[in-house]
Amino acid sequence: MASYCCNSLPTRSHFISSDFLRQLKTQQLLDRAKRRFDVSPRSTKVTAFYGLKTPPYKLDALEPYMSKRTIDVHWGELHQNFVEGLNKQLEKDDILYGYTMDELVKETFNNGNPLPEFNNAAEVWNHDFFWESMQPGGGEMPRLGLLQQIEKDFGSFTNFREKFIEAALTLFGSGWVWLVLKREERRLEILKTSNAICPVVWDDIPLVNLDLWEHAYYLDYKNDKAKYVNTFMDHLVSWDTAMGRLARAEAFVNLGEPKIPIA
Repeated sequence: MASYCCNSLPTRSHFISSDFLRQLKTQQLLDRAKRRFDVSPRSTKVTAFYGLKTPPYKLDALEPYMSKRTIDVHWGELHQNFVEGLNKQLEKDDILYGYTMDELVKETFNNGNPLPEFNNAAEVWNHDFFWESMQPGGGEMPRLGLLQQIEKDFGSFTNFREKFIEAALTLFGSGWVWLVLKREERRLEILKTSNAICPVVWDDIPLVNLDLWEHAYYLDYKNDKAKYVNTFMDHLVSWDTAMGRLARAEAFVNLGEPKIPIA
């Protein structure tokens, strides 16, 4: 092929041959990759995007405070449905293929004009974060720099706990309550969000979240939301995870004093 190309070029071919050969080499690489993976033009559409992320503990590890039955339904069915729903939406138009979940949530939020994919994407993000916001033997009090930052921004851990529980119990309808780091204000804050909204769309850095959709607690606590919220704070919330999240956030935001010690 090389000899054919050179013989067919006009006398002034040395002015264009490098570009021509570069294009030829690129095409050859594409053809080679296509043969290697046996990809035809009709089979190039991406049909799988995101998978269901497993909680970082056994599904019965949070008992008796959150039952395996609840996690089987909440994670194994409802969370899975959000993942599958998102993938089905993306199958129709793979323009969003390759985004991280954070990027996908922000992009589909569309500056407050959510695209059809937003609810599923945000609920996948929220639930992944929720499972990681709990741990076996959780609850009690945070430690080290996280406790110091809470005391600095809320006056005391007791005040923070009361405000977090109040926010959870006064949320109207379904949604989430969050402890976040506000980038601009450089302080911790409690936020309530409705439905699927998560604080990353406002560029906040979440540290802890609590699912306040009824499906999160009705099997274990019926309609006793207050018992569910208090149990979360006393026995489930992972302050170890929150402390790690805050330590990582310090790489992006200068919190000032107190400095967050990294173990």
